[in-house]
Amino acid sequence: MLGDLLDGAWQSIVFGIVGVALMAAGFLLVDLLTPGKLRELIWVRRNGNAALLLAANQLGIAGIVFTAVLTSYSSFTKGLASTVVFGLVGLLVMALAFLVLDLLTPGKLGDVIAADEPHPAAKVSAATHFGAALIVCACIA
Repeated sequence: MLGDLLDGAWQSIVFGIVGVALMAAGFLLVDLLTPGKLRELIWVRRNGNAALLLAANQLGIAGIVFTAVLTSYSSFTKGLASTVVFGLVGLLVMALAFLVLDLLTPGKLGDVIAADEPHPAAKVSAATHFGAALIVCACIA
């Protein structure tokens, strides 16, 4: 019983590290898609548009990791591999969704997200990011 508990704790640590790494990759993805440095936009300029998009991205990645772990294979190695693969697929699908939305709307979406004044397009972009993540979650289950 103690062995099972320690095994579960170790697996939680590993899945947690993978989840945090994927969320960091999500941060880098949003930083790449928006003009300027995301750290400055959100933490210095207090840009609500960029913060909303990043929050949707982080919740989306967390949802993908959650779903992958919850439906994980009985094998720890296979479960970990599926978490990494689906996390990376999620990032790719979210980036694609951002780029498609950018093509379908006037102007440059990245410029809208980086603008200091609140813009309704930030809500649409955030919903698109999170929706893309939910699609990946459904594919896992």
